[in-house]
Amino acid sequence: MIVATRDLPENSRIILDAAFVPTSGGEAVQAVDRFTRLRPHLPGAQTVIYDTALRGKHHQHLMREPGLMTINRVTAAAERRKRIEKSTFVETKTVGTVNGPREVKLFARGGQIGVSELTDTGELTFIPLDRIRTHRTQSQTGSYRWYNDYRVPDGLGTVTVRLHGNDEDRARKFNRTENVRPIPNGDPDFERLYRRRNDAESINRHLDDTLWLRRAHSVGHRRQTLNLLTYGLGINAIALHLNRQRHAPPIAA
Repeated sequence: MIVATRDLPENSRIILDAAFVPTSGGEAVQAVDRFTRLRPHLPGAQTVIYDTALRGKHHQHLMREPGLMTINRVTAAAERRKRIEKSTFVETKTVGTVNGPREVKLFARGGQIGVSELTDTGELTFIPLDRIRTHRTQSQTGSYRWYNDYRVPDGLGTVTVRLHGNDEDRARKFNRTENVRPIPNGDPDFERLYRRRNDAESINRHLDDTLWLRRAHSVGHRRQTLNLLTYGLGINAIALHLNRQRHAPPIAA
């Protein structure tokens, strides 16, 4: 697996790390480990874009420990002819109104926070809430806490929803980070951010294109890891050279 970042100009991608995944299904563990190790060296990093290999426990670690927000979809409840999103009850919030306190039951569907209302036919319909902002705080121990502020319909003001899991969630066996996303699919900012994943996948395709018939150049994972590292050094050298050219002072006439 490869961890990479890039600037906007063409050929500005930098490979930050690479890892050998020894077991099937172990990609997410290796990815989380690499993101955590890299975080102290990337003070400006805020977000990780990844696929649904990351599950609730991985999101929990990335948000709480290195303080990184993850952008990806929630695993579907079912994939038949039409995608069926996972839905669950999250919590009940109390909001103040002119007529006194009112309870609002919050649900999650496909990572979005919303409310459910009865239609005129007696069916429940999910209404996503507008996200106002995402914010985090850091405790004295160094761990992070994440929250979203939402606008509640019918003029009921705003509610703040915790994004990371805690002991209360574990007591009722609710995997919050598996069901709730800071910026979920359907949010106005999701498409702008998540489309970067297609760009990230292009480096994997480029690596595949260097392999004859997509076969490794060497036998054994140690030699293959060395091939991957030298590939990364080559990509980084090109990016560094072009970056220096872009920022070089103009040549005097």
